[in-house]
Amino acid sequence: MCGIAGEIRFDGRIADADAVSKMMRSQARRGPDSCGQLMRGRVGFGHQRLRVIDLSSRSEQPMVDPELGLTIVFNGCIYNYQALREELLELGYRFFSGGDTEVILKAYHAWGTGCVKRFLGMFAFAIHERDSGRVILARDRFGIKPLYYSETPGRFRFASTLPGIVAAGDVDTSVDPQALQFYMSWHAVVPPPWTILKGVRKMPPATVRVIEADGSSTSEGFWDPPFGPAAEDAGRSNADWEELVLAALRTAVERRMVSDVPVGVLLSGGVDSSLIVGLLAEMGQHGLSTFSIGFEEAHGEKGDEFVYSDLIARHYGTDHHKLFIPSDDLLKELPGAIEAMAEPMVSYDNVGFYLLSREVAKHIKVVQSGQGADEVFAGYHWYPPMAGANDPVATYAKAFFDRDAGTLNQYLGSEWRNGGTLPLDFVREHFNRPGAADPVAKALRIDSTIMLVDDPVKRVDNMTMAWGLEARVPFLDHELAEVAARVPSELKLAGGGKGILKDVARKVIPSEVIDRPKGYFPVPALKYISGPYLDLVRDALTSQSARERGLFAPDYLEALFADPTAHITPLRGSELWQVGLLELWLQQQGVG
Repeated sequence: MCGIAGEIRFDGRIADADAVSKMMRSQARRGPDSCGQLMRGRVGFGHQRLRVIDLSSRSEQPMVDPELGLTIVFNGCIYNYQALREELLELGYRFFSGGDTEVILKAYHAWGTGCVKRFLGMFAFAIHERDSGRVILARDRFGIKPLYYSETPGRFRFASTLPGIVAAGDVDTSVDPQALQFYMSWHAVVPPPWTILKGVRKMPPATVRVIEADGSSTSEGFWDPPFGPAAEDAGRSNADWEELVLAALRTAVERRMVSDVPVGVLLSGGVDSSLIVGLLAEMGQHGLSTFSIGFEEAHGEKGDEFVYSDLIARHYGTDHHKLFIPSDDLLKELPGAIEAMAEPMVSYDNVGFYLLSREVAKHIKVVQSGQGADEVFAGYHWYPPMAGANDPVATYAKAFFDRDAGTLNQYLGSEWRNGGTLPLDFVREHFNRPGAADPVAKALRIDSTIMLVDDPVKRVDNMTMAWGLEARVPFLDHELAEVAARVPSELKLAGGGKGILKDVARKVIPSEVIDRPKGYFPVPALKYISGPYLDLVRDALTSQSARERGLFAPDYLEALFADPTAHITPLRGSELWQVGLLELWLQQQGVG
């Protein structure tokens, strides 16, 4: 797990070494163990390394293979790298290191851009071909590893974070009005290629982009699984589906133990993380390190789920660590959590993951986490209404969208009102694509391939990497996800959601953590904003820079300040935190 950066020139000039250095320094926390930079004429690469596989200097990056004429910078982990290495050895390739980075280089030389289809794991990488001048960029199927870029005449830059791009300078940092529509409508989800800043874009997941020496480029997607049972699934019983899911999940968890350092688990006490612990115990893991976090209550809403995480920790005898965050400490750490966001993200989980990751990083470098299960196995409350929806787009938007276009235009500042229909049009276009068997499948497809990428997945990457911690997400194993996509929607919706996953879990973990109301990662102080939190947000939104931006209508802000608890979104989020977080992020990053 690392941070990557680079610059490519097409105007006859050499790459700017200082710009690459600035991007690297901005991302130093992602890879605190070592760094490297390589400038070769019009192409410059930089890398910050977190040593997880092949701890020796032989796997330092940028990695150059002079025999093949290839240079790579890579962020992520290829879990099947050892099997691929054996296959490449049989093809006559020689290796000078023991890690997965060199396997990517050889695999690209052997199989071209199609190599990405052979990789089981999470990745974002750039490869430079010495002889052709071509640069290849790739991002994994679920976008677990980020890849941002900026394009100006004669120049292309890329980095693992948006602030990394900004740090290099010479980029348009004004707010993108289209992205603002998404942010305020789709619970802060801004899908690719947009970001909240006009001059920075992000590469979609499951994409390979080939940039030629003259600056022309082509992009191609390499993964788009159908949602709905396949022909081979005819006649499968419920028990057959459970067997398929359990086998795929066991494989997903096991392959994410590939590491040359210990691997722990972020244990919330919910079904998903508890199931990971249970499966690892089945595989013979003893003394597994597990970690949980909790916060103070606010307005009668409990701020932890320790009763369930403690239950699992005791049941499996894990080496359990509990972190309780008093409200005063939470306020003190908020600026750091906001700074760690590559893009503004409103979920309260962000600060929780930030503080939990700080604690975990004191003990280990790699953890497994339960993110993705709700989007893959239909765990959220908006999926059941989709089953009988006459208008799937409207039903989805009613449950998920924070506000409709008319309301959005009232809330935005006068210069930012542009109709507000883009997010709904985007969802409608996605729902109309072939390959999803029913309305539930349509919602699961857009959530797992787009919403998930720019909310839970990005959150986990940003907050763990802020402390040099690698997080692995077995529920986003693409082979498991392909099985889940085929499972009939009614089996996923059973039992209030995630029915088939709960039935699988009953074969592994105690029922007490299964048969309970769905929990969230609660941070009540950020939902019911008052006292110093209200002061923090009000100060940001009434500052000179905020007034000059004019993103929000003054009367809307006054209504939020007057009664924050009266303005809660359909997804139980604070509207005041949503608008305040955006302004806090812009100010923290010094942009906008």
